[in-house]
Parts: sequence; structure tokens; C-alpha cells
Amino acid sequence: MGFRRRVLLVLCLTEITSWGVLYYAFPVLAPAIADDTGWSVSAVTAAFSAGLGISALAGIVVGRLIDRHGPRWVMTAGSLLGVPAVVAISYAGSWPWFLAAWLLAGLAQSATLYPPAFAALTRWWGSDRVRALTGLTLVAGLASTVFAPLTAALLEPFGWRGTYLVLAAVLAVVTVPAHLFGLRGPWPEAPEPPADADPGVIARSPVFLLTTAAVFLGAFTAFAVAVNQVPLLIERGLDVGTAAWALGLGGVGQVLGRAFYTRVVGRLGVRVRAVAVLGALGVTTALLAVLPGPWWLLVAAAMLAGAARGITTLLQATAVSDRWPSRYYGRLNGLLSAPAMVAVAVSPWAGAALAGVLGGYPVVFGILAGAATLGAVLALGSRPRELSEPD
Repeated sequence: MGFRRRVLLVLCLTEITSWGVLYYAFPVLAPAIADDTGWSVSAVTAAFSAGLGISALAGIVVGRLIDRHGPRWVMTAGSLLGVPAVVAISYAGSWPWFLAAWLLAGLAQSATLYPPAFAALTRWWGSDRVRALTGLTLVAGLASTVFAPLTAALLEPFGWRGTYLVLAAVLAVVTVPAHLFGLRGPWPEAPEPPADADPGVIARSPVFLLTTAAVFLGAFTAFAVAVNQVPLLIERGLDVGTAAWALGLGGVGQVLGRAFYTRVVGRLGVRVRAVAVLGALGVTTALLAVLPGPWWLLVAAAMLAGAARGITTLLQATAVSDRWPSRYYGRLNGLLSAPAMVAVAVSPWAGAALAGVLGGYPVVFGILAGAATLGAVLALGSRPRELSEPD
């Protein structure tokens, strides 16, 4: 097996596991945590969101470390940190302890979730990075498919505390040795950037700021649509089971959308691609906002929204490497991903809060469609004057 393929397979395995344990298990366990501890669901979710906020900030430092030293030790350290963090979550006897444990988990997330994996593949796969990133997100997109039912199956016999202990063991057994031994290999020198390509100047440039804002709006819309889709469909008259199936089929659409991405990359320029992807996210979100039924049409719209959501993830993964020298990918992607991670953090409760104020989820989805459309408009200014293709 070639070195690059080994790295890709390792990261596919570890991303499924890291996302499953450190992210997707929580929505399944949150109601049980609230029932058992007496803390409100909003308080439980706030601790989880705070951890994601820490992940966004720490990701800036993680990106710089990967640029200089490669991903092996950074991602191994993140996995090692994630194990005691999840154990601490399971033993939390008070809300401050629970919060502190999630803040620790946020540090682990910053070194194990998509941004460091994207940085690794971007440098190791070079000009073929889009194929590698597509493969990674196709497989890692199944994290919820694997870990949501697994977590639910563990919850009844073990309770939420025991479930997190089992998941901590899974994290330790799978990701620590995989990162330590599977990411061995020389960290290649990135091509020399143009003489006037300074990462500090790039990070302050209008093009970088517009790109970051567009990615933020896309990430916020994508995650808010995903987590608020079931209550929207219930408002439209679907039963819980059908709404859940629609969400699951949206996941299928997400995978299909990512599979289609490489064809889009080959045909569209950098700026046009960003505008098209965010525009598609806006249109599909608007469909969910305005369609009253029937059920099969709502399910079809959910699949289209899932496809747009899947492509948006790849748009974020390639936003930096498509525009600026790969030598600075980790640092610049850390800065670009930080607001997107904040969007992931706030989206679980933002939709519900807005629905309560505005009188229902259709209005919320209309606002989200507008946010994605605004991102598409901002993306018009997201191409540097002289595009530097690093590989």
C-alpha cells in the first residue's frame, strides 16, 4: 500500500471515530444527561458549545504546529487528550466539572477533527488533494450513521456515564495507535511561496476576510439546517419516524454531493465554485422553508439540502489551498475555520431560539436561506488577483 493511501485510510478511520465520540454521541446522550443530573438541556448544550468554541480558538495554534512539524504528534496528542476528557465528562458530578471536561474535550477536538486532517492531506497529497479530501469526507460523513445508533444502543444498558466510558475506550484503542503509527512519514517541504506572500498580510486582506465570512455563513446554514430539520418537518405534518428518515436520507444526499464535487472542481473556477455551492445551499434551504408538502417532496428537498451541505464541507476544506500557498495552509485554515467552528457551536440552539421568537421553523429556514445567499454574494470577492496554485 502506498504511503499516501495509508495516510488517507488512517485518517478516514480516525475521523469517523473522533467525530463519533467527541461530537455525534452528545446529541443522543444530552436528554439522558439532563434527566439524570437535573441540569437543563440548555445548560448541558452550553457546555458542549463552549468546548467547540475552545476548539475554534485552539485550532489556530494547531494549524501553525502542523505547518511546521506535520500532523503525527499533534493528532496523537489530541487523541491522548480526548480520552481523559471523555472520562471526565462521564464522571462529572457538577455542572462546572461538566463544563471543564468539555473545555478539555474542545482542545482534543481542535487536534483531531477535520481541520488538522485537511492540513495533512493537503500537504501529503499535493496537487491530488481534492481527490483525497473528497474520499475522507465521504467516509467520515458516516460518523453519525455509525455512532448515533451505537450510542443509543449503549445508553440503555450502561446509562450515559457508562456509555461515555465505553466511547473513551474506543477513542483510545482506535485513534491513539492509528495516529501514532499510521501518520509516520516525512513531512514534505511545501513549495516556496511567492516572495510577496506573507501569511500575516494574507490573513488581513479583504479577500481572506470575505472568504472567511462566506465559509462562516455556509457552515452556520449547513449545520443549523441539519439540526433543525426534524422539528421543521414535524411542523409540516410528518410524524417523527418519517422526519427522522428524511434526515437520514439527507445524509445519503450529503455523500452523493461530495462524490459529485470533483466533477464540479474540474469545471468551475475558484470564485464561481464558491458562489455556486453557497447559492445551491441557499436554494435548497429555501425549498425546505416554502414547501408545505406532500411528504415525498419534502424528503426529496431534504436530500437536495443534504447534497448541498456535503459539498459545503469540501468547499471549506479547499478554500485556502485553492487561493494561497500550501506552506501556510495550517495557519490560514485555522484562522478560516475558527468562525466556522463557532457556527457549529451555536447552531444546535440558534434555530430553536429563533423559532420560538419568530413563530415557527419555516421562517427560520427562510432566514438561513438568506444567510447562505449572502455568503454567495460575499464569495464574489473571494478570489485573489493573482491566484497562486501551490502544487
